[in-house]
Amino acid sequence: MSDPTAHRPAPADVATAGDPQPLDPQLDRIQRPALLLGAGAAVLALIGLIINRDQFFQSYLVAFMFWIGMPLGCLALLMLQHLTGGTWGLILRRMLEAGARMLPLMAILFLPIALGMGWLYPWTYAEHPDPMPRAMQFKYWWLSPGFWVFRSVLYFAIWIGFALLLNGWSAAQDRTGDYRYQRRMQLVSGPGLLLIGLTTTGAAVDWVMTIDEHWYSTMWGLIYIVGFGLSTIALCTILLAILYRREPYAAIVTRDHFHDLGNLLLAFTMLWAYLNFSQFLIIWSGNIAEETPYYYHRNTGWVKYLALLVVVFHFFVPFLLLLSRHTKRRVRVLAGVATLILVMRLFDLLWMIVPFYAQGHAPQEQRVRISVFDFVLPLALGGLWVWAFIFQLRRRPLLPPNDPRLADALRDFHHHHHDHAVPHYDAGTGATTPGPHPAGVTHG
Repeated sequence: MSDPTAHRPAPADVATAGDPQPLDPQLDRIQRPALLLGAGAAVLALIGLIINRDQFFQSYLVAFMFWIGMPLGCLALLMLQHLTGGTWGLILRRMLEAGARMLPLMAILFLPIALGMGWLYPWTYAEHPDPMPRAMQFKYWWLSPGFWVFRSVLYFAIWIGFALLLNGWSAAQDRTGDYRYQRRMQLVSGPGLLLIGLTTTGAAVDWVMTIDEHWYSTMWGLIYIVGFGLSTIALCTILLAILYRREPYAAIVTRDHFHDLGNLLLAFTMLWAYLNFSQFLIIWSGNIAEETPYYYHRNTGWVKYLALLVVVFHFFVPFLLLLSRHTKRRVRVLAGVATLILVMRLFDLLWMIVPFYAQGHAPQEQRVRISVFDFVLPLALGGLWVWAFIFQLRRRPLLPPNDPRLADALRDFHHHHHDHAVPHYDAGTGATTPGPHPAGVTHG
């Protein structure tokens, strides 16, 4: 049996492993304006809090569900990368790790939702029947504010725990080059993916579906999980399109990697459409009074045009474009498709969440409305999120210098380009320098 560490690159310089890393100037130009834009939107949001508190908290929930999706998606895809390997995950690994490190910030940003429960969830002040039917006792216990907060704290504790564990082992591997850390990350990622799936489902149910305590769907959690994954892949595609001409990505990224990302976008887009259509088909065919109001309120009045917008630009347009090999191998076009998907994720969440607050009122055409704060709040949270994400991205080298797969990826890249001098990756400067042939490598 061959030694899995035989082709491992030399350990990176410990002193530089945690220092700020050089990034593309475009990211530097994005970071500060994003924070300024977020601060300006936050001021407008505070004005909205004073003017209309109900609308503020409803819009805040939409914004939070949009931005929490990317850290959770990063954590899940990071675990998937540790399980499956492949250069697509290797080049995205630092982005995924930086995204997972955003979860403590999202825990802080969750506080307004916990404090504003009374404006978001009608069951927090609903009167319970006395005596309470036995069939309803569990639901009222589950929807008690104290237990709801406890579950939310538990979700964040699990997510942050996995994020810190994987990031800590990754940093230790950078410092020492010890292959055992790679094995630990792989072993944890299997059960971790299962637990992340369960807790994300619970969070989607607790934070959104319980707005209407009478409606339920067994596919709700899966729809959110796939949506979060789609947002994450779209974000990584946009970032890689910005960075791929710069070191160290210039020495490893090819159009094949963008082709792989395009295939992932296509697969998740199809899965998102399949799950949403399946939910609609099951509810339509069942025709149960407790289930049908969900689609009635989302296909009445002007809201049906929002549904049409989501169907066309969240599925059909990306689906048809991503079927083309030409689209997936042209960086700018693929980045444009990813941007469209990311924007439509917000519209999809608006369509899913906002009508919950109009149910029970008539006429529906006048009650379901999109407020300007539904866009101001995502900008406020997004400005802070983007600034913090780029800050986290700069903390470590863009490629894991001691990952045992990095040497193979560099060698494959230069074989593809008929350049047999495989370079050495310097984690401290983020650059590659010409190097000798790796030992034991032959060229055909």
